[in-house]
Amino acid sequence: MSQPIDAGARLSVRSITKAFGSNVVLKGIDMDVQPGSVVALIGGNGAGKSTLVKIIMGIYTADSGEIYMEGKPCRLGKPAASLAAGIYLVPQEPMLFPNMTVEQNILMGIDENPISLRRRLNDLLGHLGWKLDLTRKAATLSIAEQQLVELLRGLMRDARLLILDEPTSSLTFNEVDSLFKIVRDLRAKGIGIIYITHRLTEVFDIADEVLIMRDGVITLSGPVKQFTREMLVAGLLPPDAQLRSAKAASHPVDYANTEPVLVVDKLTGYGFKDVSFKVYPGEILGLAGVVGAGRTELISTIFGRDKVLGGKVYLDGKDVTGHKTSQILREGINFVPEDRHYHGLFKIRSISSNTTSALLGTTEIGSVNMNRRKQNAIAQKYVDDFRTKIVSLEDLIGSLSGGNQQKVVIARALSTKPKVVILDEPTRGIDAAARSDVYRIIEQLKNAGVAVLMVSSDMEEVVELADRAITVYQGRINAEFLHEEITQDALTAASFGIVPGKGARQ
Repeated sequence: MSQPIDAGARLSVRSITKAFGSNVVLKGIDMDVQPGSVVALIGGNGAGKSTLVKIIMGIYTADSGEIYMEGKPCRLGKPAASLAAGIYLVPQEPMLFPNMTVEQNILMGIDENPISLRRRLNDLLGHLGWKLDLTRKAATLSIAEQQLVELLRGLMRDARLLILDEPTSSLTFNEVDSLFKIVRDLRAKGIGIIYITHRLTEVFDIADEVLIMRDGVITLSGPVKQFTREMLVAGLLPPDAQLRSAKAASHPVDYANTEPVLVVDKLTGYGFKDVSFKVYPGEILGLAGVVGAGRTELISTIFGRDKVLGGKVYLDGKDVTGHKTSQILREGINFVPEDRHYHGLFKIRSISSNTTSALLGTTEIGSVNMNRRKQNAIAQKYVDDFRTKIVSLEDLIGSLSGGNQQKVVIARALSTKPKVVILDEPTRGIDAAARSDVYRIIEQLKNAGVAVLMVSSDMEEVVELADRAITVYQGRINAEFLHEEITQDALTAASFGIVPGKGARQ
């Protein structure tokens, strides 16, 4: 049953539901944001935070429920309606026009006399005590300054409720301190703020209230002073997580008598710094962490897609630091991307062509139109091994279900007979049955002696599959868990910056 409407709240959300097909994302959300209050909204990936924010901003329309501003019902459904109601979203990645000035970026689209607009902007800056050169081009601004411009965009549109989406994800420590000062200034002016973050320390630094979402419901809420970090972590976990125990190893890795196949030594790149770890033959190393922690940037750099800024990568003792992706493939590392549609599939090519595309130009199948029989034989082998449901190898890849497409993407990576396979969110967007098949495939890789680096936001997945796990937090590895230590609560806590008092072996 929904709470009564608080007429004094800047924003009240009542009984909001939203489903995409059969997937129910929001299951009756209630939330209040008071004037001059910062409400921290936290939750794991897929909890429903983004969907809720998009409904408040009018990007999505709720299936049911109501939204009120200062006790009055709002009929949202378009961003213009949300802006008119006094709601403004400061996105995680500022969206400025780089060749326009700061002033032009802030005032663009406001229908008012330019002279009075400029005067009002200067008065606002003076009122807040912020110093910003309005004549600078946006391209010259730091991320922190770009966020300041986004905030001014909202305030110049008379926003009474600001939504800050992961505002510190790209900031330095000094810039975070500056942002917190700005947030406190806005709070003192009576602005209501929804503050979305994966960093639990920030909840205690800046928020007055906290809401935790999990699986489309709010599992915990109240004044921040009533909670500890451990209580917040408990709210993020599934109800039975505390009852889960570490799994038994099917084929334990003999770390003492086995040389690692992949060694990452103090690797630094865009979004991460001084990362070191090892992966052994026949090992599944789980790499956990929340979105924005630096996991994707790390594996992209190892695979040669992004520039190495420091450190080394060794494969079987050979230095492969900074090699091009094509060379990395030949050396023995392959990659299954998170977004199979954007990075993993050739949509207008056949199942057979997609499976063997990584072998083009090799002695295995030759050029695009050569040795079709060999190409089909390889593709059929993986169809049989992976139990991929197809009608014909010549069907377009788009004719398959998401789970079967994922099997083809994994098959393509394995066709090169790699020493190391990097799996980025290997079960993203596939159903339970296909997930079980993918798990079986990953176990087969382990049993065949392939080193598997598995990046996953699904803590249960890491618990079920990994022999060892490491967590990335703010671009650095902050914890390592041996096989018997891998539990959902330990992984979740470390992913949110709460590190257990255990030694880690590198």
